[in-house]
Amino acid sequence: MSVTPLAHVPATHPAPAFRGRIGRDARSGHYAVPRRYRLHLAAACADGLRIAVVHSLLGLDDVCPVTFLDPVPDCPDGGHSALRPLYEASAHRYTGAAVAPVLSDDWSGRIVSTHAADITRDLARHFGGGRPALYPCGAESETDAVERMGRAIEQAAQQAGSAGGDDADRVAALERLLDTLGSLERWLEGRAYLIRDHITATDVELWVTLVQLDTVHRDHLDAAAVQRIADHPTLWAYARRLTAHPAFGSHLDLDGIARRHHAHCRGLEAAGAAVQILDWASHTARTP
Repeated sequence: MSVTPLAHVPATHPAPAFRGRIGRDARSGHYAVPRRYRLHLAAACADGLRIAVVHSLLGLDDVCPVTFLDPVPDCPDGGHSALRPLYEASAHRYTGAAVAPVLSDDWSGRIVSTHAADITRDLARHFGGGRPALYPCGAESETDAVERMGRAIEQAAQQAGSAGGDDADRVAALERLLDTLGSLERWLEGRAYLIRDHITATDVELWVTLVQLDTVHRDHLDAAAVQRIADHPTLWAYARRLTAHPAFGSHLDLDGIARRHHAHCRGLEAAGAAVQILDWASHTARTP
């Protein structure tokens, strides 16, 4: 898949506060021991949804338990009060927000990582033996490229629906978004999955991006823009198929996503909010 035009996309998320890694030697400090670690996730958050889907695809319920948090953080700074003890135990006089996702170490009562991409890679690498190869050998550049593409889609969608700026900027952002969706539409023709003949982490990444596009970003786009986004039948059929998979659809909390979005978003609702691209709830009831 060619994603050269999207190769230099600036990060839109703050740097994670903790970035430890699970490893197999003393340098890591975090050995791969079943039931040593715990995930703390808000599935209504895009990063939390990604990790939850990967966790389910790997079948890690008995290896790495999950504590699911309320979709809407209960602290004024956007953090979760339930995570505050972990943050304070992990950093002396920590004053930042206690945000999810978190991978914690039950042995020490401290945080290992808050970096979503590292967490999913470590779960797959160290606890995914005998399970689907979500990060296939030789697919590293493709995986990284799809992650950049996901960030580019999110950034373009935000700019296209921004209440600030001028019309020319919004039109240009929408055209970038549509160009990327068009590339994906052409790439997926005749393919069930994005880069292999089975589900990989790239499919999780793209699916979550499409969920966010239809459940969050379209609220701030006009109806014509949403109709143009919807006019990619192969891409949205792909999203429907993944939603029907239990590891994907079971974690799709549409009400939670809406509550979380409305709790912190200050943008203006546009006519596109009424033009749903997929009936996500109906597809979660199907079997793969």
